[in-house]
Amino acid sequence: MLVRTNNADRYRLDGDLAVLAGEQILCSEFKYRRGAEIFGEGEETEYVYQIISGAVRTFKLLSDGRRQINSFHLTGDLFGLENGSTYRFIAEAVVETKVRIIRRRSLFETFASRKAGATNFLGLVTRNLKHAEDHMLLLGRKTALEKVAAFLLEMDKRLGHPDVMILPMSRRDVADYLGLTLETVSRALSTLRNENVLRFDGLMQRHLVLLDRVALAELDGQ
Repeated sequence: MLVRTNNADRYRLDGDLAVLAGEQILCSEFKYRRGAEIFGEGEETEYVYQIISGAVRTFKLLSDGRRQINSFHLTGDLFGLENGSTYRFIAEAVVETKVRIIRRRSLFETFASRKAGATNFLGLVTRNLKHAEDHMLLLGRKTALEKVAAFLLEMDKRLGHPDVMILPMSRRDVADYLGLTLETVSRALSTLRNENVLRFDGLMQRHLVLLDRVALAELDGQ
């Protein structure tokens, strides 16, 4: 279920969307409940999305029923920016999530008309490719403990190195992102806790305090 929070209007943009559009652009705001599908694999790429609050996972369902999450999108991130006519992944709200929705054609026309539009778009595509390459390396070459360490460092960086890291995603989500089982992720987190690399903040196991970022970086091979 989604809820429209306003009619189509023009807003002051931020993040990558502001870099691409460079000005106010016609968009709408919608709110999706936790677990709601935003778009499905194979659907027409009519819209591009930017997260105002919340988080989104994009993933594929494999032929054996398993789920492979390719990315988590957080506040300010763009997603749904495909180079083809259909979406390659399914997008779901991880938690209650509010997004801006922009027509793909309008966005492309706007940044194509700007002098720096092509350069800015290339920069965004390059960052997305780097993330995909890093994710492939993580899936194919790292041990379970190294994978979990790399994930924590990624989230720490993207969340701005908070004193308390609040993860919107579940351990099942983390497992499906890292290509591990839920039990393996839990064991890895327990190992890092026992080695005083991190601790859980209160009873919420999605609330983490990173005590030794250097040790995490060493596990990640950096």
